[in-house]
Amino acid sequence: MDHSQMKSTHYQSNSLTLTGAVAMGTGVMIGAGIFALTGQVAELAKSWFPLAFLAAAIVAGFSAYSYVKMANAYPSAGGIAMFLKKAYGKTVMTGAGALLMYFSMVINESLVARTFGTYTMELFDANQYPEWVIPALGVALLFFAFLINILSNRFIERFSFFMAFIKIAGLVVFALAGLWVSGLSFESISAAPPSTSSSTDFLGAVALAVLAYKGFTTITNSGGEIEYPHTNVGRAIIISISLCLTLYMLVTFSIGANLSIEEIVQAKDYALAEAARPAFGDAGLWFTVIFAIVATVSGVIASVFAVSRMLAMLTEMKLVPHRHFGMPGDLQKHTLVYTIVIAMLLTIFFDLSRIAALGAIFYIIMDIAIHWGVLRYLREEVKASTAILITAIVLDIIILIALIAVKFQTDPFVIYAALIGLALIFVGERLFLSHQRKAS
Repeated sequence: MDHSQMKSTHYQSNSLTLTGAVAMGTGVMIGAGIFALTGQVAELAKSWFPLAFLAAAIVAGFSAYSYVKMANAYPSAGGIAMFLKKAYGKTVMTGAGALLMYFSMVINESLVARTFGTYTMELFDANQYPEWVIPALGVALLFFAFLINILSNRFIERFSFFMAFIKIAGLVVFALAGLWVSGLSFESISAAPPSTSSSTDFLGAVALAVLAYKGFTTITNSGGEIEYPHTNVGRAIIISISLCLTLYMLVTFSIGANLSIEEIVQAKDYALAEAARPAFGDAGLWFTVIFAIVATVSGVIASVFAVSRMLAMLTEMKLVPHRHFGMPGDLQKHTLVYTIVIAMLLTIFFDLSRIAALGAIFYIIMDIAIHWGVLRYLREEVKASTAILITAIVLDIIILIALIAVKFQTDPFVIYAALIGLALIFVGERLFLSHQRKAS
């Protein structure tokens, strides 16, 4: 725990513009969202899977309210960590809540990394290659993200903006062309409730779809680096969620117009690529896979950029232990290494379904902690609405219970892994803070 010997990280004030922040937020959201989660959501929500993404946007909108209010009042490079400390002080809840957010974002990076590997293998005959090739490609992407993140903020901003533009343009082309080719015949989408899916399944799907929007929280982690943060952090969050909702609706309707639910579920790890086959043939498949690769690459880079800074802030706040293991450079470089290594391990040992569920559980619990902290301790200070905060908490609790119920029936290992993770985080944080108090 070499807090006294480590070099402090240096945050570059005004090094991210509003456009750069939006590019970073959408980069994380689109990378994890539509490519990795469409099939997972359709497996539970069936013909209502576009509606699940819409419902998730509503949940994310209520969630964003607390973050916007807090970011306008307390912009910080620590983002969520600082928000929790404002609400709960230097307590176990602050440290554990921030670590839940940190690990949910690292889990998100491994989700996107495996998605990168899955889509890349669609360019080849995947059956001729061993299964370890997909996680190996994911690990290679994470290493590339590490190299990019060593560079300056301005380079990352330009890179994220360029990649975000390609992703948005590519998704719009894919969606509109798919809808046009299908003749607007939505065989997989129905207004009637699906007969093979329960309300619990649908709410569980909404919980997974929330992951497609939670990338907006990475914007708050760079609040100390965004120009005019008191206004631009909130604006970047609202713009990012709105852009992604529009894109997700277009893409899910396009997929539903070209594939049956059974086909979407069968190809759940690469649903967009599969949807391109009937509409555009091999050329469409190549087009979809290439811009899926672009999306996942930029998503990982943007996520690593924000999350490593969050861990650095947690360390500077002395809420987590730190050892540099002889590594050169400042604290920010160290936390970058830790983030990449953890994401690599998750990429190797967990599949997409388990990664998505674990990330959703950690994130929703942290999200509830944020809303409760604002409601209980900071509501008047940040001028937040009691009704909106309570609604956000209730929505989170409903979808969390549904996801746990679904996974307990279909894959209880995820629930056990989540419980072990939660116990380690809360007990570890309690022991660390107790040791600190004794030492001081």
